[in-house]
Amino acid sequence: MTRDIFITGGLGYVGGRVARHLAASPALQLRLTSRKPAACAPAWLARGKVVGWDTADDATALLAGADTVVHFAALNEIDSARDPVKALQVNGNDTVRLLLAAQQAGVRRFIYFSTAHVYGAPLAGDISECTLPRPVHPYAITHKVAEDFVLAAHDQGKIEGVVLRLSNGFGAPIEPEVNRWTLIANDLCRQAVTTGKLVLKSSGLQRRDFVTLADVARCVEHFITLPGDRLQDGLFNLGGECVLSMFELATIVAQRCKAVLGFLPPIERPAPAPGETAPDLLYDIDKLKATGFSPAGGVADEIDATLLLCRDAFGKQA
Repeated sequence: MTRDIFITGGLGYVGGRVARHLAASPALQLRLTSRKPAACAPAWLARGKVVGWDTADDATALLAGADTVVHFAALNEIDSARDPVKALQVNGNDTVRLLLAAQQAGVRRFIYFSTAHVYGAPLAGDISECTLPRPVHPYAITHKVAEDFVLAAHDQGKIEGVVLRLSNGFGAPIEPEVNRWTLIANDLCRQAVTTGKLVLKSSGLQRRDFVTLADVARCVEHFITLPGDRLQDGLFNLGGECVLSMFELATIVAQRCKAVLGFLPPIERPAPAPGETAPDLLYDIDKLKATGFSPAGGVADEIDATLLLCRDAFGKQA
């Protein structure tokens, strides 16, 4: 049986990588949304189409026949900080409207991509789904609002709702025009290619959990087919069990640059202050693993692909 999958933001950063992965499955038919009505379907979308849709639009008619909605479309963290009211509209209200439309259209499952930052910022300590959320940034606050509606619909049996709290997903976008080059891993890869060095704005001791976009895509595929009786309460942390400091990440990027591009960029950073430390971090994904999914890793492969994309798109000036 072919499943019809409706992916909002399916040509964006995380959504684009997920969609490209799912497009390889003959069991899935994809409908990707774009705010540009004339958006051309990418070459890898052999079975599917791109439809014009904005988060403010009623999606009920577009959702006819869809088995699963995967919802990525949202105002990013930079724009959310600039305009918290719009963030609440797009990330909160518009998600609720899409959720209600999915219920009305008879969609079986609604997979919502949230953020680890609903737990607070900076992330520290042992964080599981039982950790009390204390979001402080408009991006995280508005995602928490949407989460509650998705999980309430799940608890009430109105739809199979899944909330994935993504840690730091990283990797090459589907094309360089997908502008997420401010993300730390992507920024470092671009720096290596365009400047020949890696510059950190801080000492780089702070730690984050990283998960490859390849693993994020595999996880979505897992949840599309997972039997409903294994969804538990619908809430899952999605991380990579790969905690690195920013300096450790920069070191890996430098090493992969040497292996892939043939030169070793120096790392520049402010020296750590005397006695400066960063809190430990454990982003617990045991609940996710209990469903049968585990991250495969592949940090080096993801960085290699990003470096090569940067080389081809931006040119090496080192």
